[in-house]
Amino acid sequence: MGVSGCGKSTVAEALAQRTGGEYLDADSYHPAANVAKMSAGIPLTDEDRAGWLQTLAQLLKERAEHGRTVFMACSALKEAYRRVLRVDPQVRFVYLKGDYAQIAARLQQRSGHFMKETLLRSQFASLEEPRDAVTISIEGDRESIVAQALAGLGL
Repeated sequence: MGVSGCGKSTVAEALAQRTGGEYLDADSYHPAANVAKMSAGIPLTDEDRAGWLQTLAQLLKERAEHGRTVFMACSALKEAYRRVLRVDPQVRFVYLKGDYAQIAARLQQRSGHFMKETLLRSQFASLEEPRDAVTISIEGDRESIVAQALAGLGL
């Protein structure tokens, strides 16, 4: 979890590959109206996210019922959002933490994604840092971050 550009997709995919788990990108489940808003530079509201979060929670619940390990890249910026996603006691969060300047620089390098750098301020404004997550600085390289996540999750 974390703001756009912190490396959620890269890390979640690597964790899934390392453990034989399944990788899901929450962005793939946004309804078209949400994608259109973000593409236009309009921040999503809690109401915009509600249905999307319910869809994600259902995906996690279904996989948990079948004993599957899932690594989902999802912003999960607020505690209320994380409560929706905690559909099983095994759900844990890895918070990829970075500062605005560092992440803005990353977003400027990224192309082909609907989330624009202009929305980054709204994400930081919405961010409620988790107290119960494995928190990892994005300063390190990918391998270091993945190793820290594996250790923090006890995998």
